[in-house]
Amino acid sequence: MSSSARPTLEQLARYASVFNQSAAIRPWGLKVSFSADRVFVHLDEVKPEQRGGLGTDAVNGAVLAGIFDLAIGCTPALLDPSRKSATAQLSISFMRPVRGNRLRAEAWVDSAGKRTVFSTAIIYDEAGEACSRCQGMAQLGSGRWGDSPLK
Repeated sequence: MSSSARPTLEQLARYASVFNQSAAIRPWGLKVSFSADRVFVHLDEVKPEQRGGLGTDAVNGAVLAGIFDLAIGCTPALLDPSRKSATAQLSISFMRPVRGNRLRAEAWVDSAGKRTVFSTAIIYDEAGEACSRCQGMAQLGSGRWGDSPLK
């Protein structure tokens, strides 16, 4: 990790803006935001195709896994938003079905080494109940985002 101070909220907002415009997450209806020590992923309108199989109205587990991938993968930005990063490992516990029309994930850094970030994320249903939990690891690359607004 960089020995410099933590990123500013302005830097984190620019990082979120780039992700929110990404063709990879825009079709899902996801929005990323940050506080000084948290990543938030919001899904404000669960689509019918994001519901589970076998006739349930719960959000599909594959969708939840994708949200965890995004949330854990963004936690290195809490340390250095100028460096590229990628999710390396996820361990997910589905505690109860995620029902309703909206959800949010919250993720934070548990510990970090020079290139490895260990993080936790929780997905909450629209009633604010914790429904799923994830422990994950992300790797910080040596590369920078280049000429992107993330600097």
